[in-house]
Amino acid sequence: MKDIIEILAEIVNNIHDFILFFVSDTLHSNATDKDLHFWIMGIIGIIIFLFVFILSTIISRMRFGITILSFLYTFTVMVVLVFAIEIQQALTSRGNMEFQDAAVGLWGFIVFFLFFAILSSIFLVIKKFITQSKKR
Repeated sequence: MKDIIEILAEIVNNIHDFILFFVSDTLHSNATDKDLHFWIMGIIGIIIFLFVFILSTIISRMRFGITILSFLYTFTVMVVLVFAIEIQQALTSRGNMEFQDAAVGLWGFIVFFLFFAILSSIFLVIKKFITQSKKR
């Protein structure tokens, strides 16, 4: 996993240098690194926001939309948390930084969520059965 992060970091650094070179040489601008971060992260952020907004609007209209959105948000936070822990382990040398650890951690969340979904479904079926029995 450390190798993957180093490769990704190298790619990001190359893109960064290319954009900075393009802006300063081709556009004859005196843009600083902070200017570059402002514009690039702003553009990336608004594109992601618009994608998430459209997707969330569609999902929220579904029957279990809030549950789906809650799962997606939680899964996103879990991905960040799992990789942050793996990076922390590499930086502090308190464990091995392995992609498989991250994958197993996320799998744990999915299994627990499926258990929650099954219990919730059973509860809803029982609740519906009791409600229908009282109406008779």
